[in-house]
Amino acid sequence: MPHLSIQYSRNLEERLDLPGFLRVLRDAAVETGVFPPAGIRVRAFAADHVLIADGDPGHGFIDIEIRLRGGRSPQDKTRATAHLFAAAEAFCAADLAQNSLMLSLEMRDIDPALSPKTSSIRRFLPKDMQA
Repeated sequence: MPHLSIQYSRNLEERLDLPGFLRVLRDAAVETGVFPPAGIRVRAFAADHVLIADGDPGHGFIDIEIRLRGGRSPQDKTRATAHLFAAAEAFCAADLAQNSLMLSLEMRDIDPALSPKTSSIRRFLPKDMQA
């Protein structure tokens, strides 16, 4: 695992390639070496109703939440957080330069005792992604 859940203001659908953004985040998660590719899940949800700062409808936001099972070192989590945020920031750089955009990311642990899991996905992945 991790689960990458992205909330964003719907107005960004006109400004950013959101499927491309998800691919960039997935690839960045793999690059960290901290997350097994077979466990990475990336999804995005548009917020239809937002009120940002002074209410200007041109303001946009992206909030990235990363949840992962416990057991990774603080150093690995810090490194992974920095790498994923840098990838998100680079992807959004042109929009950040031209428009009002708030970008945030938070990583937090899931208690494995309180989060049972099962999956058959590894059987359906290429061998190099089955870890």
